[in-house]
Amino acid sequence: MKSDNKILQPLDPLLHSELRLAVMSILVGVVEADFVYLKSQTGATSGNLSVQLDKLSNAGYVEIEKSFKGKKPCTTCRITDNGREAFASYVQVLKQYIQL
Repeated sequence: MKSDNKILQPLDPLLHSELRLAVMSILVGVVEADFVYLKSQTGATSGNLSVQLDKLSNAGYVEIEKSFKGKKPCTTCRITDNGREAFASYVQVLKQYIQL
């Protein structure tokens, strides 16, 4: 075991959730994604995805816009600059863990 007294940075607990990390991983690569797309890509239930998107939105990582397409409700999600920075930081810290 290597011991060079590195102090590991903590992983962002908000992004350390499997579903929230999956959502952020999707959003970082697109301009925006609607709720139906995120649900199909993550395999999450509507209720769980909704709760996790609210957490990401409350943290300022994701912007959520609700509108209608005809008579159907449409929820569109975009990663914010803060979310992009938090995701990049999470990835960097995870790389430090892997390199131990």
